[in-house]
Amino acid sequence: MKKILFVTSEAHPLIKTGGLADVCGSLPKALAELSQDIRLIMPNYKALKTKGDVRFLCSLRIDNRDVNILETRMPDSDVIVWLVDCAEFFNYPGNPYTDEQGNAWPNNDERFALFCRVAVVCALDRINQDWKADIVHCNDWQTGLVPAILSLEDDRPATVFTIHNMAYQGLFPASHVASLNLPGQLWHLDGLEFNNMLSFIKGGLVYADRITTVSPTYALEIQTPEFGYGLEGLLTYRNDALVGIINGIDMDQWNPETDTYISKNFDIKTLAKKQINKADLQKKSALPENGQVPVVALISRLVEQKGIDMVIDCLPEMMTMPMQFVLLGAGDKDYEKRLQNLARLYPDKIALTLGYNEALAHTIEAGADIFLMPSRFEPCGLNQMYSQRYGTIPIVRKTGGLADTVIDAIPETIADGTATGVVFSEASAGTLIEAIKRAMLLYTNRDAWNKMQIDAMQKDFSWQRSAEQYLALYNSI
Repeated sequence: MKKILFVTSEAHPLIKTGGLADVCGSLPKALAELSQDIRLIMPNYKALKTKGDVRFLCSLRIDNRDVNILETRMPDSDVIVWLVDCAEFFNYPGNPYTDEQGNAWPNNDERFALFCRVAVVCALDRINQDWKADIVHCNDWQTGLVPAILSLEDDRPATVFTIHNMAYQGLFPASHVASLNLPGQLWHLDGLEFNNMLSFIKGGLVYADRITTVSPTYALEIQTPEFGYGLEGLLTYRNDALVGIINGIDMDQWNPETDTYISKNFDIKTLAKKQINKADLQKKSALPENGQVPVVALISRLVEQKGIDMVIDCLPEMMTMPMQFVLLGAGDKDYEKRLQNLARLYPDKIALTLGYNEALAHTIEAGADIFLMPSRFEPCGLNQMYSQRYGTIPIVRKTGGLADTVIDAIPETIADGTATGVVFSEASAGTLIEAIKRAMLLYTNRDAWNKMQIDAMQKDFSWQRSAEQYLALYNSI
């Protein structure tokens, strides 16, 4: 049994801004189920949704600040959570990283440097809890200083650093290094310095014993200029320590057999009941109820990364085909406007919901026939896995986790029962529309389509599988 300190800036259901929280909410639970002694440490934000009691553990004096450590548990789990309580830094409303206008809090470097220092003190049991970590598992730039500071300790735990998205690096002016009181021996080109800036993510990439990212393909992609954001050279240099482990999904929350959000539960044997969910989706979306035409769906942030511009370019041609299109998402105001205009032009073919709605997301996954995910880059992605679980065939671009979780329907894979979706390569509207036409053609062959749905529904995307790979990695250090 390993003692694992899991360091993160967010974890669902305590607080969530994106996929990082999904992973950090699920992976510790899955590791605990594999009999590991795991504790999660995160900041005590004002917006945190804790269940049950939160008790005072101890006080620390760090960088002339008083910090309390509080203890609670992950909701619906036995995983212990340590909360770093420092009102001056974390008692802010709403989002952990930005104000209401979406601007980063100006002292984010101070806030997360303090958090990292506290995580180090806890990992080394300098809080006298008779619990010293064997492994410290850090996630994204907010925790990047932990492996760096631990590298200066003699009797230190092993460190793992997970990259959830290379686009976010935690870069701050070099002039802040002194005020953050960082050890001088970390401040150089082969340490925390990056283009004369302080780089938090480099702390993880340079000093961690192992680096992981959230899919095998993304692990290769971040070693190229297109996806490495200037750090591809360092990642290539460290590629012996770098491994891609695909994220799991919450198999209880996303399960068509038990999902309470959908109108009719179904499984492989009762796949015909998916039609009832389709009719329910059409009704809720104010689209004509028609069991014959495929419903094509998209749930996404409406930003360029997700390829939404390509979808908008394809929509006029898609509207000439026998299909309906359902979209749930929010993001770039220009994309939102263009979609609203198209929805007005084709009221009986396009249903648009701006914003996010958990119940509707489940209704869409259960009722749609085809799911679009034409991302320009996608470290892992979750919706393509949810879709397969619900017998909804994904159309994805061959990138990151999408390439690792969807098997293209070509004659060989259809014949051997491995096909689970439609995959295209080039990030252009032309190749996307070809992929959509290919899916539409497959849809007309009911037997082949049914077989593909069943093969997709049988894939194992559980967290247990991912947790076993992480455990093997911990044991290898």
